[in-house]
Amino acid sequence: MTENETIETSADRSALQTRNRKEQVSPDPDLTTIVIEPREGWRRLDLVELYQYRDLYWFYTWRSIKVRYAQSAIGIGWAVIQPVFSMLVFNIVFGKLAKIESEGVPYAIFSFTALVPWTYFSNAVSEGTNSLVTGANMISKVYFPRLILPLSAVTAKLLDFVIAMGVLALLMIWFQVVPTWGILATPLLVIIMVLTASGLGSWLTALAVQYRDIKHAMTFVIQLMMYAAPVVYPTSLIPEKWQYLYALNPMVAVIEGFRSALLGTRPMPWDFIAIGGVMSVVIAITGLVYFRNRERLFADVA
Repeated sequence: MTENETIETSADRSALQTRNRKEQVSPDPDLTTIVIEPREGWRRLDLVELYQYRDLYWFYTWRSIKVRYAQSAIGIGWAVIQPVFSMLVFNIVFGKLAKIESEGVPYAIFSFTALVPWTYFSNAVSEGTNSLVTGANMISKVYFPRLILPLSAVTAKLLDFVIAMGVLALLMIWFQVVPTWGILATPLLVIIMVLTASGLGSWLTALAVQYRDIKHAMTFVIQLMMYAAPVVYPTSLIPEKWQYLYALNPMVAVIEGFRSALLGTRPMPWDFIAIGGVMSVVIAITGLVYFRNRERLFADVA
């Protein structure tokens, strides 16, 4: 074999190998290629995508419950301790010393009925606010709808709410308090409560990713918010001309609605519920939309 023939043979062999490699990596013409690109402007809330990731949503909800009670000596008892001890302190300070009006029922159950939804709301907002910060490692590595994190945190707190409601039922038996027909409206009150917590949590967690001061300020802010709701006092102490403005806080409708339904302290405040229901929807929609439109920045700043 001459030198020229050797060169030609080597060249042919190299060309054949290159052609084989191209054939091996050539994409199937029947397959669809999806290119993910950043979107400009406002982004719509994709409910279909959220539904497709529902298994991940339930996984995060269950994980939030397990993490809260993992390696805890008291375990799920913490869902009872927080509202019960708050009730005892409020009963002494506001019931015995300040002698706040409790609308004809013992102050202990008057305050505890408000503490059950308020404790859920405050804990859900706090957990929702911290959800993106605690999940920063995940959102920087893999794509999934980021809304799953705050929404699952809010949902997980419903277990504590159900347990506290059981304690409230025992207190009602102890104090011989009979609920009214307004108890049929409690599912509506729970929906308002959850919508408000979800919307506010979505607003705050989207901001907390970039501004970590929000995370540190939450304890202080939640305390101030409690006194802006009728937790330790009745709404009747608010001047009548300001009550509708006061009812713009959706938790006013929730707390007064629970007291009306379970204790019969007043007629069901449908006017407050209407105002609070509209405000809860506004807070939820604006919070979810704002979160969605900040979502593309989370992986960069988390």
